[in-house]
Amino acid sequence: MVVSFGAHFLAVDWGTTNRRVFLIEDGRVTQTERDDKGVTSVEDFAGEAAGIRARFGDLPMLMAGMVGSNIGWRPGPYVAAAAGLEELSAGLLWIDERTAIVPGVSTLAEGRPDVMRGEEVQFIGAVAAGLVPRDSLLVQPGTHCKWAEMENGRIAGFTTAMTGELFALLRQHGLLAAQLGSDVTPGAAFLAGVEEGRCLDLAASLFGIRAAKMLGLRDDKDAASYASGLLIGGDVAVRLSHAGHDTVHILADPGLGGLYVAAIEAHDRRAQLVDSHSAFIAGILAIGKHIA
Repeated sequence: MVVSFGAHFLAVDWGTTNRRVFLIEDGRVTQTERDDKGVTSVEDFAGEAAGIRARFGDLPMLMAGMVGSNIGWRPGPYVAAAAGLEELSAGLLWIDERTAIVPGVSTLAEGRPDVMRGEEVQFIGAVAAGLVPRDSLLVQPGTHCKWAEMENGRIAGFTTAMTGELFALLRQHGLLAAQLGSDVTPGAAFLAGVEEGRCLDLAASLFGIRAAKMLGLRDDKDAASYASGLLIGGDVAVRLSHAGHDTVHILADPGLGGLYVAAIEAHDRRAQLVDSHSAFIAGILAIGKHIA
């Protein structure tokens, strides 16, 4: 017999490398804790959950993110898109009668499979909090950038692009690594990369960074911004070529989010930053209320 979460419970956003705990009382966050105990650094999940309850109170616990993956506490289900509050609430993985994990979302569009785990709470929450329209295009940048089409408040479909991971790999390994040490800023070099990204010839465009150095055409202080612009610009160009929305809502901090704002606006679309923290809280509250 599972419990109703009601207005008092613990919410845990448990990712790969970080974890954030929220004490929810009367529908509001009254206490938070953030640490580096992501799932890859935890062996005893039951012990960690007990520790959280010892610090915050012996309350029901609703978790989301990689804690429900095959590297987390226990692999949880994926619910198929289109998915909204009802599907996510019905698909919870119950560890015990007081501890549950939000399921991920899957899709198979035109033969290409895709999955998300954790981002679904923010997407649903952004709508629930009125931060975005019920019909909208959302993007959550990061290591694996998620683009989601929302229809009537539900995740109708989505695409994951490994934009951030590719940039990190280029900075750490291979021919271009020595050139990409500078900070990335949304200036002229970044926008030049965004423009080149429209060509969707990424492999050739990336080698052009090396060639520009050899021919003295671009200073290495601009190389990282240009490379980031190429990757983000190519991603944005493909997504917007299929999108019917004039505005893209970006769930990110101003730093990374600002790069996507610049790239999207370079394509003559509007871009609006959304507080991803507020979206998560709204989403986990909405799911909690739907638990019978």
